[in-house]
Amino acid sequence: MGKTLGQKWLEIFLISTRLGLTSFGGPIAHLGYFHEEYVRRRKWLDEKSYADLVALCQFLPGPASSQVGIGIGIVRGGLVGGFISFLGFTLPSVIALVIFALALEGLDVSDAGWLQGLKIVAVAVVAHAIWGMAQKLTPDLQRRTIALLAMSGTLLWQTSLAQVLVILAAGGAGWVLYRSVQEADNTEVIETVSRKTGAFCLTLFFVLLAALPLLRDWTGSTFVAMFDSFYRAGSLVFGGGHVVLPLLEREFVPTGWMSEETFLAGYGAAQAVPGPLFTFASYLGTVLSGWQGALVASAGIFLPAFLLIIGALPFWSLLRKNTHMKGVLTGVNAAVVGILLAAFYNPIWTSSITSSLDFILAAFLFTMLAFWKLPPWVIVVSGAAAGAVLL
Repeated sequence: MGKTLGQKWLEIFLISTRLGLTSFGGPIAHLGYFHEEYVRRRKWLDEKSYADLVALCQFLPGPASSQVGIGIGIVRGGLVGGFISFLGFTLPSVIALVIFALALEGLDVSDAGWLQGLKIVAVAVVAHAIWGMAQKLTPDLQRRTIALLAMSGTLLWQTSLAQVLVILAAGGAGWVLYRSVQEADNTEVIETVSRKTGAFCLTLFFVLLAALPLLRDWTGSTFVAMFDSFYRAGSLVFGGGHVVLPLLEREFVPTGWMSEETFLAGYGAAQAVPGPLFTFASYLGTVLSGWQGALVASAGIFLPAFLLIIGALPFWSLLRKNTHMKGVLTGVNAAVVGILLAAFYNPIWTSSITSSLDFILAAFLFTMLAFWKLPPWVIVVSGAAAGAVLL
């Protein structure tokens, strides 16, 4: 007997909240945690569907890992499931950063050993995710070559546009190489969002992007100005939380809304908590206008992610069922492996593995996850504890 919708929603909330409490390491690491939990363990999506969803979110601006989480929630429990998935994954870090802003402003955590341990946890988690995805998505020489070229291009030209161009080029290569290959594909495309709803969300996204600056000038409201700044940042950024930081700094530091020291203190705090880096906006909103500011900032920066993923999903599903698109998606899926591999090297590896002891700890954590089959939260706790003692 299948689960009721209410049971699914509760399940989504509990699992996403646990991930929100334990998913350290930034957006690429989050994709690793999601892959382990939703694909390997619970089989809510198969490998191809997950890779397709990741590829779609790479195309869209905004927090890619949050959009993947929303998409998984929608597939499992409809639009409400998507919101619940987002809430569970995001709320723990929002609460933590509001507390940082209210009580621990200026705390320097940049040299803490436990924080270095969490960075090394991200190395193990991402390595495990790439290893698993590569086995499924790059089984032959052509796809491995596409992944290698995607990795090289992403590393050599580290811009948001370059990443989109790499995905487009991989799709073209996949169309040339695999357009006539008939693969058995038992993937079930679940229609949980109507095209009418999708079109409405895409229209609303562009209307808000154009109208909010006008409304900001017309009203002169601080909260409208905040919402506009955060909405625009969430709408125009590819590549995750690290990329949004320069945009947010330009919005709030030169304009005199806060000092650079206050801004950087919040960034240090954001590195120390699990969940999406976009919740850094919650810290900024709290500094500007207390808990009300945190609500406005969080809603503003994440709303574009919601509108875009809900708007794109029904049309993406139609493309996935088109036989002419299967070769394109085959190439794109291989490119996703290469893009993840590039992100694994920079910034995850380069910012985390700086000594032999770091590498040894990463190897132990990877072994615990990949071969001893320990749950991710054990890896997180072990990495933080080892970092506090050894690093």
